[in-house]
Amino acid sequence: MADLQFRAYAALAGAQARSAFSYRASFLVEMVGNIGATAFDLLAILVLFRATDRIGGFDLSEALLMTSIVSSGFALADFAVGNVERLKTYVRAGTLDAVLVRPLGALPQLLLMDMPIRKVLRVVFGFGVLVTAVVVNDVDWTPARVLLITLAPLSCAVFMSSIFVISASLAFWWVESGEIGSAFTYGGRDFASYPITVYGTTFRSLFAYALGFAFVAYQPALALLGRPDPLGLPAWAGFASPLVAMVAATIATVVWRIGIRQYRSTGS
Repeated sequence: MADLQFRAYAALAGAQARSAFSYRASFLVEMVGNIGATAFDLLAILVLFRATDRIGGFDLSEALLMTSIVSSGFALADFAVGNVERLKTYVRAGTLDAVLVRPLGALPQLLLMDMPIRKVLRVVFGFGVLVTAVVVNDVDWTPARVLLITLAPLSCAVFMSSIFVISASLAFWWVESGEIGSAFTYGGRDFASYPITVYGTTFRSLFAYALGFAFVAYQPALALLGRPDPLGLPAWAGFASPLVAMVAATIATVVWRIGIRQYRSTGS
């Protein structure tokens, strides 16, 4: 049974790949254009540091490390599960009904229905920026930090993928929930791209700690740089990103399953 499901998923992925490659010029233009989002994140950091030497107590190279962890992890999450944002369209159009009657998982099908191969170059670019940020920072490498720099962008990807799924799942209850979902996915990405010391206490308490965005890049960057947290969290917090990502993934799984179970066909 598992082998048959794997073949079915592979067939869906293959069909999407062939469709994307059929218009090569358009595909190449979109693939290069997708780098723009990450490039603008970097440009925003550079523009800010034209006006000041430090932001929130961090210099350019340190802030770049935080931004690059977010950029690489988010690009990977957007490539892997970003397509789930189209769930509201599938619910409204009744396309989800056809997905649910197939003997395959609903979420994998949705992710493969419009596989964003055009975003591959954005993932490569994001990790290239991360490598650059690591090189320009004076990191005192230890086995723990080598493991951390490997896990940090992957944990970020899992965390942001979970936010994508949770935000998209709102469509099971409220089809017009797109703007709210974007506030947490893209808004969360932008929030985590900067040192959280620049934010006010209330805003920081909600997004950084209650929702976990402090552990996406800020805390791992502190651990890599060997810097104490100006806000007082212990040093081990920098290594907590995989745990936070696992908690987010668990919540996303529960929310998705509840939404699927309570979904009622549009009848179309």
